[in-house]
Amino acid sequence: MVQQNGTKILLDPSHPSECDFTFVSHAHVDHLHKRGRKKMNTQVLASRETALIAHARGYEIADAAEEHDGFQLVDTGHILGSRGLLVGDDVYYTGDISMRERAFMKPAKMPRAKTLIIESTFGRPEYVFPGLSEVTHRTNKIISEMYNLGIPVILMGYTLGKAQLLTKLFGHWDPIYVHDSVAKMNSVYSDLGVELKSAMTHSQAQEKGLLAKNRPWIMVAPLMHSRNAFVKEMKDKYGAVTIGFTGWAVGTRYKYMMGLDYVIPMSDHCDYKELLDAVKQCNPNKVYTFHGFAEEFSKSLQKMGFDSEPVGNGKRHDGETVPLDSFQ
Repeated sequence: MVQQNGTKILLDPSHPSECDFTFVSHAHVDHLHKRGRKKMNTQVLASRETALIAHARGYEIADAAEEHDGFQLVDTGHILGSRGLLVGDDVYYTGDISMRERAFMKPAKMPRAKTLIIESTFGRPEYVFPGLSEVTHRTNKIISEMYNLGIPVILMGYTLGKAQLLTKLFGHWDPIYVHDSVAKMNSVYSDLGVELKSAMTHSQAQEKGLLAKNRPWIMVAPLMHSRNAFVKEMKDKYGAVTIGFTGWAVGTRYKYMMGLDYVIPMSDHCDYKELLDAVKQCNPNKVYTFHGFAEEFSKSLQKMGFDSEPVGNGKRHDGETVPLDSFQ
């Protein structure tokens, strides 16, 4: 929460609360909450895309406004509809943010603000991601090698955001199928104007007998552990190979922790260097870091001369109030 002169703004709250404004940055479930029976007297700020995607996921963002006097919603490049909140030129809250172009996703542009509240999910120096061209080259090479051996490949990423990018980036392979949960989100993206290759769901493909051993195919599925029943079935019945896409793949242990055949660093968040660039572009007087490596990233910023401190010790912290003296 930011609060000053009696005005309260909740930023991605995990539960409803009385305030003047509630801002919802995007439609990942850790940024949404189920509405309680009691109607809160608050103006909700969110993009149209966020409201529609949230509805498809079983959440309601009623009467959301994309603009309001003194507020500006800024594209953060994280997923479709993701926005940051700019209050005048005093405060900018990023929500989750990406500074790189990825298929149909454009990079975020940082506004100038006196106070910056920025995510720090990958706020440690070791988290630097390869370029998209390297990611696609490595992935296509693995798929090609598996196809030559008659081995199907499952591309795994978060159901909302990453899975749609994977569908777009590797839709040239044929046949390509999508997990039923991915198909639902792909459909919402298509309704919102994002062109994605039409693909049969895995349930339909199974019913038609199109999934078979020694017959190569591609499937886009949620990021799951190898012990997941779906993954076990795909590997046991069809000999499928798994590739996981996440920023955490930078760590050498991630592949073994998840039991995946391959992992490739690819994220819808900024890496460490991009986070630094984002702060430099904003050029604030004060920085608050939150989520992930908030404390470590704040110390990096302090060494660069920024007045910075973490909020909630890097963890989501319900009720955390940021004392923003510059907020009007």
